[in-house]
Amino acid sequence: MSIRLPPLTALRAFDAAARHMSFAKAAEELNVTPAALSFQIKSLEQHLGAPLFHRLNRAVELTSAGEALSQGAAEGFQTLATAWRAAQRTQDTQTLTITAGPAFTAKWLAPRLYDFAQAHPEIELRFAASLQRMDLSRDNVDVAIRFGNTSTPELYSLPLADEWIVPVMTPTLAAAYPTVESLQKAPIIFDDSISFLSPPIGWPQWFEAMNAPFTPTQGPRFSQADHALDAALAGVGIVLGRRALVIKDLAEGRLVAPFPTALTTSAGFSFLCLKGMENRPQIAIFRDWILAEIEKTAHISQTLNIVKPA
Repeated sequence: MSIRLPPLTALRAFDAAARHMSFAKAAEELNVTPAALSFQIKSLEQHLGAPLFHRLNRAVELTSAGEALSQGAAEGFQTLATAWRAAQRTQDTQTLTITAGPAFTAKWLAPRLYDFAQAHPEIELRFAASLQRMDLSRDNVDVAIRFGNTSTPELYSLPLADEWIVPVMTPTLAAAYPTVESLQKAPIIFDDSISFLSPPIGWPQWFEAMNAPFTPTQGPRFSQADHALDAALAGVGIVLGRRALVIKDLAEGRLVAPFPTALTTSAGFSFLCLKGMENRPQIAIFRDWILAEIEKTAHISQTLNIVKPA
């Protein structure tokens, strides 16, 4: 039995036939005739010295040898496809595909993108607002911005600014509820998007940090942070705002934080890309721009008393 690898075209024909369990459908996928595909598979079987398919009347089935080969062949072609896409992306200096959660996209990225586009018209930005875990090489994504407290050693990971939460509200509501005690009667908004954090962080922990009892239990609850913030901006109530998502509204006065005690979170946002890709021109430009934008509002953090939750 030869240990020499068979021709790639024969393996490709086998992979397609094994996936479809049909020579006709595999031939259609590869844009060849069924006879040409059958010839490639026969040559592969001759190379192996054993059949790979049981030929039935109107169907085919894998033999034990075919079963042994099919999974590795599929994985091999997937690896080749991934490597080819990665090689193609190294030649692309104009397109940048970014994935970030819907809240970060809406509240941090979108309001600032005009400035980035004006400064870098040569870069075409593409966005996927999603919390889905992505394989950056397989999914053709250049940069992921994710919120969490787990490390990703297989990726280049740059932690962004330290995160905190603080009560934010419109100036009108701030005038109506000027003290911590008055917040007991204020309309409270609950942002459940950080309920996964451990240790927990939320209204009970904030009131505890203020040495005040926590009694509000009623109020609208939102599973998406940007929806909770939109409600606060509309004057519906007071919400615990996360730094990255409220910092621009605080800087521009749409929201205020009249109680300067903020709680640190056990998680934060990170800038992620494939290792070795962090210095690609458009990725490096985008990373440096994000860091510069964060620095513009860093002074707001300095006005807060940031403490760890008990």
